[in-house]
Amino acid sequence: MLGIMSGVQALEMAEQQELDLVKISPNAVPPVCKIMDYGKFRFDQMKKEKEARKNQRTVEVKEIRMSPGIDTNDFNVKMKNAIRFLSDGNRVKVSVRFRGREMAHTDIGEKLLVKFGEGCAEVANVDKNPKLDGRFMTMFLSPKNGK
Repeated sequence: MLGIMSGVQALEMAEQQELDLVKISPNAVPPVCKIMDYGKFRFDQMKKEKEARKNQRTVEVKEIRMSPGIDTNDFNVKMKNAIRFLSDGNRVKVSVRFRGREMAHTDIGEKLLVKFGEGCAEVANVDKNPKLDGRFMTMFLSPKNGK
């Protein structure tokens, strides 16, 4: 803390120390400045950003598609895959595709999705309940304890 001084005086002090005068908050009255090595400051900032990006994990949305006439074994295989995706920390989009006359029996697809949600209940929360969107009925699941 060197106190309030003119810009010329602060610039002279920075040049004497062979450093840069950097405005920290230019909109303040009076503006707040700091004497520092700007190149080193930018290098450290870039290093911190790179480290933060390395530790960041992107959550993917995996999709599982079914039809209303799916058999029990196929249903169980798809549920097992969904549980694996959820345990990896990914979200799962479960969709049922209706073709032709199947559109008249959307209640079958809704029951199928509710059953799927109940089967994954120990590892997942239902984000969005089954909703009909065109020829697809979709439901979103997210992992209970985020990794």
